[in-house]
Amino acid sequence: MHIAIAGNIGSGKTSLATLLAKHYGWEAHYEEVDENPYLADFYEDMKRWSFNLQVYFLNSRFSQIVKIRKSPITVVQDRTIYEDAYIFATNLHEMGLMSDRDFNNYLSLFELMTGLIQPPDLLIYLRASVPTLVRQIEKRGRPYEESIRLDYLKKLNEKYERWILNYNSGKILTINVDETDFINENTALSAVFDKVDANIHGLF
Repeated sequence: MHIAIAGNIGSGKTSLATLLAKHYGWEAHYEEVDENPYLADFYEDMKRWSFNLQVYFLNSRFSQIVKIRKSPITVVQDRTIYEDAYIFATNLHEMGLMSDRDFNNYLSLFELMTGLIQPPDLLIYLRASVPTLVRQIEKRGRPYEESIRLDYLKKLNEKYERWILNYNSGKILTINVDETDFINENTALSAVFDKVDANIHGLF
């Protein structure tokens, strides 16, 4: 099975992927943040590096999915290929940080790649308000994230809600992170496991 976790920056995707992998014995595939050669430059100059960053993520995510579908075990993936296009690249284009030429080129690559892969068997969406995102971003203390603007997170959240509302590629489980602190509260984590159990039992 392919389980994917979607959510804004700081929503807890990596933490949940780790917890799910440990609980179920799944293999976790994480977003290549530390190895990304464009991320720090992007946060310093979004307009200059937006296209490079998004193509890097697109390539990385596509490679991950190809490996996941070949794997005999269940894999939980931190962030989906769809978010790259429908959330981040679209937002950058609308903010004037990616040109029409680059955006159209990017979308043609995205459409080609997604035509060759299957969607996840279960999508887990972590919904979080901007104050929760900011609190969790500050807690992990990544230097290159210090310059992330509130309006940027807000616009991303709006894109996420629109995407999730129209998502029809498979089963979806939404978790409200504002009300479910699965990182620090065992009862909240157990409740998440119960919801995941209820969803994956229908996938076999």
